[in-house]
Amino acid sequence: MVSYTGRISQRVRDVEMSGIRKFFQSASPDAINLGIGQPDFPTPEHIKEAGIAAIRNNHTGYTFNYGLPELREAICRKLARENGVSHTPGEVIVTAGAGEALFVAITTLVNEGDRVLFQDPGFVSYEACTVLAGGRPEGVPLTPDLRLDVEVCKEQMDGARVFVLNSPGNPTGTVESEETIRAIVEYGNDHGVTIISDEVYEHFAYDKPHYSAGRYGDDVITINATSKTYSMTGWRLGFMAGPGEVIEEAIKVHQNCQTCATSISQYAAVAAYTGDNACVTAMREEYRIRRDMLYNGLTECGFTFPKPEGAFYMFVPMDKQTFRAIIDAGVVIIPGDAFGERSAGYARFSYAASRNDIQLALERIQTI
Repeated sequence: MVSYTGRISQRVRDVEMSGIRKFFQSASPDAINLGIGQPDFPTPEHIKEAGIAAIRNNHTGYTFNYGLPELREAICRKLARENGVSHTPGEVIVTAGAGEALFVAITTLVNEGDRVLFQDPGFVSYEACTVLAGGRPEGVPLTPDLRLDVEVCKEQMDGARVFVLNSPGNPTGTVESEETIRAIVEYGNDHGVTIISDEVYEHFAYDKPHYSAGRYGDDVITINATSKTYSMTGWRLGFMAGPGEVIEEAIKVHQNCQTCATSISQYAAVAAYTGDNACVTAMREEYRIRRDMLYNGLTECGFTFPKPEGAFYMFVPMDKQTFRAIIDAGVVIIPGDAFGERSAGYARFSYAASRNDIQLALERIQTI
């Protein structure tokens, strides 16, 4: 047997496996899963039909590295219409989900030792992608109500290379205000800090509007995907849009690790971005009902925390004993420390689950 001790890249060794996936995989068969952040809705019919038509019409080969021209045009129209952000098709790369877009963007922008900032608590991949790119990950602490403090952000942005901004946020469910997003973008642009704006939950904002970072500055890379918006997680279809000079370099990373996003998924995404979005509205309203149901149930159980404004997560303060009791009661939730150095003493609940599962989970939690 060959020993690979000392022969694996130190960058890879420094990245931990996702705590979310590890916990999900260890769940008991009869557990109610409020851990994974995956929509439980089927992909809308008109999108599925477009994918099926692509197969039947033999649209199953490589596409341009950048992606189908008609899809990039549709994405540009979507950005202009919904986000107030202007890009040309040449400033868009279609990727295998937002995850690849994030990896490509950070790899393109970050040199050895560059500081990359992100919310802490925040999504697990921001730190991992930074380490794999040779950068120095640095979490930005949130306020007690899980928001960004603009003055704290400004202090940490001095000398940084990238700020990854996520609103609506995972795991917090926070929707940052227009004033906060504008201030971060403008300060970053004035000080050479590129903003990577992860907007995959943009359509799931319930009590206040979502604002895209790209509205407030030019040095912004917008990352998004069909995964959450259209319940297309397994289709693996996302995009990154940004300054042409960055995109021209980023395509080198994309074409050498991915070549192109799956052609079938690209044709399905054309239907998603150009078709009727009533399905998205319906999903958002169902998530709102589930959010209220879970929030009311948890507060009745004695938990105190801000009501989330977006995405489909709740980040709930609790001690280790309570967390363990909920797991033992057969409800899968994710420990807070999976989301950053400042996340201990919390747990993330996902309400991307049926009303029935949420009700059963609450009944089990009430017994602890």
